Amino acid sequence: ALQDHKRAVIMGSKSFGKGSVQTILPMNNGAALKLTTARYYTPAGRSIQAEGIVPDIPLDRINLTAANEPEFEPVSEADLAGHLDNGQGDTENRSEQTEGKVAQHSVDNDYQLYEALNLLKGLYILTQ
Repeated sequence: ALQDHKRAVIMGSKSFGKGSVQTILPMNNGAALKLTTARYYTPAGRSIQAEGIVPDIPLDRINLTAANEPEFEPVSEADLAGHLDNGQGDTENRSEQTEGKVAQHSVDNDYQLYEALNLLKGLYILTQ
């Protein structure tokens, strides 16, 4: 709907294409009858059955591998949200750093998210 109404830019890979509704009707002998009872259409009248939604900006799936990075980053008490502070200093900055690490980890491991953020940065620059 967002794509048809020009309210969003769709990025990523083509969707699965499940655009039908099946209804299962139980039979008296224990069997069942499966009927296709409806189809999904976009607001522009496009059927997505077996076609899916094709993104405006296709992004292929790729596997990113980090060179020489440990599989897990060490975690300490101070890294946990809502941890008790030791009463000797400000630990809010450390929590903000941890949130930044988590966000960066998400971007580093999700190529489509990375490209979507690049698009948003580009759009922001264009509007300045």
